[in-house]
Order: sequence, then structure tokens, then C-alpha cells
Amino acid sequence: MNKALLEQLSKITDEEKSILDGGKLDMSVYSDNMPSLVDSQKLLESGKLFTIRPNTRFIAFPKHSHNYIEIIYMCSGSQRHIINDTAEITLKAGEILILNQHASHQTGITDFDDIAINLIVLPQFLNTAIEMIGSDNKISQFLFSGLTGKGHEISYMHFNVADVLPVQNLMENLIWSVVNKQPNRRNINQVTMGLLFLQLLGCTDFLVTGEPQTVANTIVMSALTEIEQNYSHASLNNVAKRCNVSAAYVSSTVKEATGKTFKENLMEKRLSKAAYLLKTTALSVGDIIIMVGYENTSYFYRIFTEKYGVSPKNYRLNEDA
Repeated sequence: MNKALLEQLSKITDEEKSILDGGKLDMSVYSDNMPSLVDSQKLLESGKLFTIRPNTRFIAFPKHSHNYIEIIYMCSGSQRHIINDTAEITLKAGEILILNQHASHQTGITDFDDIAINLIVLPQFLNTAIEMIGSDNKISQFLFSGLTGKGHEISYMHFNVADVLPVQNLMENLIWSVVNKQPNRRNINQVTMGLLFLQLLGCTDFLVTGEPQTVANTIVMSALTEIEQNYSHASLNNVAKRCNVSAAYVSSTVKEATGKTFKENLMEKRLSKAAYLLKTTALSVGDIIIMVGYENTSYFYRIFTEKYGVSPKNYRLNEDA
């Protein structure tokens, strides 16, 4: 890693100063419901889908879960992780650990030179990455399962990629972009994340995952794949036919796993895609409405405004959105 960037990441934070002076972790920084849950709303600025945060050193972090996907990159040194009470991993410099929302997680004490970066990622941020890598692979299935909060999906992926230079460069680019507040960093970081996962697809020989897939999860993955690949005309009945089950069973399984119905997941994908097209293309709002699968313009305007707080036109004009 670039020496200047590493020095910047190694600076003692106010939280770490307090710990070195004999203090304890201030759990209110992480959630109002600690130690059981670390809340993305506490760590992300309003409206943001992605950020990084240096791991807090000099103290163990108690068992917890997240309502976001966490990517941990070890810049230097090492760190001990325990996942779901059973899997123990010592993450070494250059390695990557990705945790889904349902994974329980605790970490050991680290010293000054044990520098890890936590990437805080909401699932919506990964839309571009999923489009880039496709759906028929372990990583995309893992990312799809990041939409859920249950414990039957793959809960973690550990990549021993310290010697894979492209992966190291892309991870450094992500960190540098956030630390230095690079202009247009949201779009840049979404594409960089996609490139990172494309590189990781070629590193499955260095991959360890947690928990196998189940029959129920296969149905959920099929439903989420249908939404991801065919969002403009996705069909619950198509999923039911592929899985040889009833549409009602697919619907209840998706609801149980994700907390949302098939229709709600589909709407979220369509609106996310519309927001992306508003920001990255010059297409008219009308064309975008049709592209993402809606025919009723007034209905689209209503649900888009409910989700993003502004009209599609104002969303396009808002540089911070």
C-alpha cells in the first residue's frame, strides 16, 4: 500500500486515544441497540450507500451483527475474527473478509501496526457490481444473500489474495477515493467495486466461504436473480416454474428470507436502476420509466419521490444524491 496513505490510516483516532487512556468502547457510536447490532445509519452519512472506517485498535470488539455488508481489508499486520461462534479466521495483510448482514462477528485486540479498514456497504451500492459480474457464480450469490437477514445463506467469504496485485490495487483505489474525497467518487467507487469482484472471480482457489446453500435459499437466489437480470419484466411465475414450486411458496420464501415480498424487492431494484440511469445518462425521465418496467408515469413519480424524497428531475440535478 502507498506509504502516505498507510500513514494516514494509521493515525490514532480520538476513540483510540480514549481506549489507550483506559476508556471503553462507546457503543452509542455504533448503534442504539449494541452490542447485538451495528447500525449503518450510525456510520453512513445521510443518503450515502458506502464509506470506509478504520478498524478500532487496542481493544476487542464484542459479538455483533450488521444491517449492511461489511468488507474488511487488512492493510498491515493481522487481526483475529470469530464468525457465528465457530469459524475463526486470522486475517493477514492483503487479505479480504466479506461479511453478510446475518453473520455474527467479534474481533480480537490489535496493536498499532495492525491496520484494517472496514468498508460499510449497503446492498443497493452493489447493483453495478452485480451487473458487471453476472449472477451465475459464488460471489453474486453471496451478494444476493446480502439482501437477507437470515442465517441460512453464505455468511462470509475470506479471500487470501495478498499476492494478487490487481486486487490490491483496486482495494487501495477504493480506500484512496474515500479518504481523499475524490470528485464523482460514488460512480467511480461503484465501478471499482465491480472490477474488484471481477478480479475476485478469478481467485476462487483462494476463497473460503461460510455455510452451504439450502433448498429454500436456492429459491430465494432464483427470485433475486430474476429481479436482477429481468427487472423490466420480471415474473414471480417464471421463478416458480424454474424451481418447480407454486408462486405462493416462492412469495412466502422470499418474504421470510428478505423481509420483503417479491413485488417489493422488484420495485426497489427498478427504482435503484432508475436512479442510476438518471445520474449516468441523458435519457429522458419518460424513457427511463419505460426501461425499468413501468407504464404508469404518475405511479412511478409517486413511488420514486417516496423513496428518494425528491422528484426524478430534482434527483438528477442533486449532485449529492
